[in-house]
This record gives sequence, C-alpha cells and structure tokens, in this order.
Amino acid sequence: MKPQPLRGFRDYLPEDMLAKERMLDTVRAVFESHGYPPVATPALEYAELLLGKYGDEGEMLMYRFRDNGDRDVAMRYDLTVPLARLVATHGGLPMPFRRYQIAPVWRAEKPAKGRFREFVQCDVDLVGVDDASADAEMLLIGQDVLRSLGVASVRQRVNHRGVLRAITRVLGLAEGEEEGDFLRLLDKLDKIGAEKFRAAFAERFPAAGDAGAQRVLEIAGGEAPPRETLARLEGMIGQDPDGAAAIERLRGTLDRVEAGGSLDLIEVDPSIARGLSYYTGIIYETFLGDLPEYGSVMSGGRYDGLVGMFAGRDLPAVGISLGVDRLFAALLELGSLEVRRTPSEVLVVQFSEEGSVDAFRLAAALRSAGISVLVHPQAAKLKKQFQAANALGIPFTAVVGRDEAARGTLQLKEMGSGEQVEVDVAEAVRRIRAGVEGEGR
Repeated sequence: MKPQPLRGFRDYLPEDMLAKERMLDTVRAVFESHGYPPVATPALEYAELLLGKYGDEGEMLMYRFRDNGDRDVAMRYDLTVPLARLVATHGGLPMPFRRYQIAPVWRAEKPAKGRFREFVQCDVDLVGVDDASADAEMLLIGQDVLRSLGVASVRQRVNHRGVLRAITRVLGLAEGEEEGDFLRLLDKLDKIGAEKFRAAFAERFPAAGDAGAQRVLEIAGGEAPPRETLARLEGMIGQDPDGAAAIERLRGTLDRVEAGGSLDLIEVDPSIARGLSYYTGIIYETFLGDLPEYGSVMSGGRYDGLVGMFAGRDLPAVGISLGVDRLFAALLELGSLEVRRTPSEVLVVQFSEEGSVDAFRLAAALRSAGISVLVHPQAAKLKKQFQAANALGIPFTAVVGRDEAARGTLQLKEMGSGEQVEVDVAEAVRRIRAGVEGEGR
C-alpha cells in the first residue's frame, strides 16, 4: 500500500506548522484581548448528544461508530454542541459565560480546495446574554482576527433567522420540511446563480412558482450599504412581526459594529441561511475579497435554544467560528504568512569536540535571555554549519572558541549581510532581538 494520508486529511510539515501556530497565537491573543478564556472538550461525544443538532445533511457527514465498549459515539462535528454539553455538565458556571476553544473537528464531506475532512476550528462564544451588543461583539472579534492576520479585503455577510422566517411566510411555505428545503436552496443562491435558483425553486415549490422565485430574488437584492438593505427589507417584510423584530435587532447590531469596528466590511445579505438547524437569530459568514473561491472562512450566529436543550433552562448564546485550515490555506496563497523551517533565531556552532562544552554553555545563556537557539548536533566545518543555518532560515550564527570563552565573548554573524562581530552575551542578545524584530519574525 502506498504510504499516504486518507483523502481529505493531510500532514503538516514543520514550515507549515510554524506558520499555522503563529497564526493561532495571533487568534488567541485577539480572543483574550476581548476577555475570552480557553476551554477544552473531548474529541468523542455520545452520538445521542450530537444527533438532531445539525440537520439531515450534517448528520450524514458525521463520523459515527460503536467503540470497544459498544457505545454509540461520534467524532466532534463542531465545537458549538460540545460547548452546550459542557455548560449543562458544569451547571454552576457563572453567567454570562465566555470561552474560546481551538481544536480539530471531523466531517465526512467532499474534499475541495481549502476544504478538508479533519480541520481545526477556533470558536469564541458568549452564553447567557440576548442583546445586540453580544451579536456585535462576535462580528467585531471576527474583524479583529482578520485585521491582526493582515487580511485587508473582507466581506462579512450578515442575516437574521427572523428575516428568513418572514420570507417563508411571504411565500406561503409551510413550516417544517418545506421551510427547511427552501432555506437550504436559498443558502446556495450565491453559488448557483439566479437562473438555476429559479429552476430549482419552481420544481420544489410549484405552488409558489416563478412569481415566488422572483419575489425571493427581489428580497435578496444585490450588494448595497447595510442600512440601505435594512430599509429595503423593511418595505418588503416589515409588516411581518418576526421580520420587523429582526430588522430592528440588526440595526442595533450595526450601530455597535460601526462604533467599535468597521461597517464597511458588513453586507446585510438576506440569502445567507446557514444550514445548521440550531441557529435562532443573527447569522453570518465571512469571505475573503481576494479569494472568494475559498468560501466562508469564519461563520456563526445566535443559537438561543441549543444550550437550554442540554441544561434544562433558557440560556441564550451567540458565537463565531474560524475555519483555521481553510483560512491558513488562503493566507498561504495570499503570501500573508511567513513560512519558516525552524523557530530558532541563532545557530550555535560546534567546530571541535573540545569546544562543545563552551557551545552548550553559550546556548544556555542565550536561552535564559529569551532567545530561541539551535545547537548544531555535532562538530563540523564552519562552512557546513553556516550552510545549515541558511537552509533553515536562521538569521544568526554564534561561535565561541577557546579565546572567546576566556574573554567571555562570542563571534556573532548576521547571515543575511555576512557581518561578523565579537560581542558579549548581552550585546549578542540585543543584536539578535533587533535583527529578528526588523525581519518581523
């Protein structure tokens, strides 16, 4: 058998993992800057706890099996349902409860560009608050994450389940299966286009016919400033109680986003439906303007009924989820991530057996000052060790011989310029830090 990973799964080599972990460090810093601490949940859950939360399509993609104890279990499909289970399990958590989690999830979906069957999600959620401020906070966190990662062109597409409920009533569609079929079709509008949507709509909903399809396309409209879209929706579905309440909630959310971030990144899009059945209020998806083919890299919404389903009491909740692997693949393509083969900032040279002790002593001194150090694994010619540093992208090399050891100094070489100076450890640390910061490492 050819040694290869399963389709839809992948290996990450050191240069990828270093870039990915630095990306995650940035994400963690943003989450924590908004006051969110981390949690962890198991990779496996009882299948019964996950079933009925993702809709029929989601359940078809779930990795589910019987374990060695003959228990019906499933791999984590997302991080939201496990959060709801966690809150119910630890019933004494103070409210509101904030958390973020960064962990792999598994879905048996068809692999595509930037889409894998095992991928890492970054979720940040706020439980216990039903307010436009909480909704806005999620959008602002999403904006901060992408801004911190150097992404300039962003499109946050926002909708509300109340808008969708109003649209289904305008069309005269029945609740339940018919409504679910419509929402799944509507969610594909941006991907399949207006004509294919018309044909599919007419086939599935003959009673509403082409007039119904045209009505949906009018409501969905085109791109416009978010407040203009809300005003247009008000004229179309504002007489519906759910529609009116949703529009007002979105308006309040936008006011807060404008105050705390950028309204220019927001597009109110009535065609966003989000396939997961647990969403109850605001919903959103985030696309990269320069690489829209990657699909949504960050999505989420309000799911007020889910936590209470486990906890036995009403607990509103809202969250946003970052698809790490998809965004990572996109950022690599954009050239926004520095790819390195080692975290080391300096290579300490070993050029003789006698000098090994001095080399390790120097490495310890540099590490104690906060410098990442790689000691060459054995004595070798200087040229070979300098070549190794260049191959790994290490910006500095350090050599300590008998004379330098006696003087308490070292030879520090900046590999890019070739400049070499004799300095003490403190000065070496200062130069290495200055050089690393200058390169943005």
